[in-house]
Amino acid sequence: MRTSPPVLPLAAGAALALLGLAAPGAFAADAPPQAGPQDDQVIVPEVERREVHKAHYPSNDFQVSLDLGGYNAGVLGTSATANARLAYHITEDWFTEASYGQVKIDDSAFRNILPGGVLEHQFERLQTYDLAVGYNFISGEAFFGTKTAKAYQMYATGGLGNTVFNGQRMQTWVYGFGARLLINDDWAVRFDARNHLFKFDLLGDRELAQHYELSLGVSYFF
Repeated sequence: MRTSPPVLPLAAGAALALLGLAAPGAFAADAPPQAGPQDDQVIVPEVERREVHKAHYPSNDFQVSLDLGGYNAGVLGTSATANARLAYHITEDWFTEASYGQVKIDDSAFRNILPGGVLEHQFERLQTYDLAVGYNFISGEAFFGTKTAKAYQMYATGGLGNTVFNGQRMQTWVYGFGARLLINDDWAVRFDARNHLFKFDLLGDRELAQHYELSLGVSYFF
């Protein structure tokens, strides 16, 4: 014979719970236990958090260069020149560059014709001070064989400066183009062709002079 569940004790317990005389779960002995908040987490991680430092990558935005080459001083002929340059690369395409150069000019060819020559002394030092802006208009890779490739850039430059020569200081426009071949992240080989444009008084007549310069040198990035 099937027996019915004890309805009266459960109803009495519910009534007492409503009146505040007994706890709501006092008569719910058969109810399943409630799961706690920690029962859901099966595996507790024991990995210590480590502190991560960001890597520091050098920018190498500055470039210092030493160049040697030839400087054509018009009727005074071509002489050896040496230049020191310092550049700052603003972006991947634009850079600024300050240059200082020296040339030893010889007027011995004129002294064979004109007594005393055309310069104050037979050997006069010509100095150039230039500040230019450059733009890299071509960037690519040069391949040497099948396994070696080096990055290169071709650029154009233009700016202002001063030329000091034979007791005169002339404001100078300087412009030209060049190319650099990067050997690695720090070193490069460069070639430059520039024109120095200024007014110069050589024989009592102030005329526009164009002095061309070709140079080859090395650069270091830091």
